[in-house]
Amino acid sequence: MTEKVKMIQSRMRAAQDRQAKYANIRRRPLIFDKGDIDFLKISPFRGTVRFGKKGKLSPRFIGPYEILERVGDLAYRLALPPALSGVHDVFHVSMLRKYHPDPSHVLPPDEWNRHGVEEATWELEDKMRQKYPELFK
Repeated sequence: MTEKVKMIQSRMRAAQDRQAKYANIRRRPLIFDKGDIDFLKISPFRGTVRFGKKGKLSPRFIGPYEILERVGDLAYRLALPPALSGVHDVFHVSMLRKYHPDPSHVLPPDEWNRHGVEEATWELEDKMRQKYPELFK
């Protein structure tokens, strides 16, 4: 009986070692400095309530926000805007993603005006007038 228990324990230990090896390969150390600019990961369900984002196409990350300070080993305090005053401003390192500025991601404002009136919405004007009469005064 004890031999079977030892055999099961050794197999479990081997399986655990394999999983740990795989997890450690994929693990990356995340260290941020004061003043870094980072994105904040939001949960699709909790994010709908706390961050005002909802729907299937809601973003997984919001921001960018500046890191104000390091709190402990794995937490950081962010400079959140007043609109998020109800959200606690300290987040675990796993909730943050480094922001890498890229000028090619910024669109000039005039590029948004290069479509015709017909392309501006996929809803019919009559339905828009019924739904949102205040917009057509």
